[in-house]
Amino acid sequence: DGKLILMGVINTPLQFVSPMVMLGRKSITGSFIGSMKETEEMLQFWKEKGLSSMIEIVNMDYINTAVERLEKNDVRYRFVVDVKGSKLDQ
Repeated sequence: DGKLILMGVINTPLQFVSPMVMLGRKSITGSFIGSMKETEEMLQFWKEKGLSSMIEIVNMDYINTAVERLEKNDVRYRFVVDVKGSKLDQ
């Protein structure tokens, strides 16, 4: 099973082979960012259930490499950009 959740707008059409989605019991869904109340409810739900995400934290200077890895399908976890920890003044 799997679920692809699209957040926000994608400017290019998505293409996929429908039998692969159906046979793999996968779903594709999406939403614009929710309200602050919905975000708080979701975070509270995760806290109550003891859920967490698997992430890979990267600095701003790694962005190009991160995009290349996305294009190669070489990403196991969600990328989170550490803007505060990045050296932006150099």
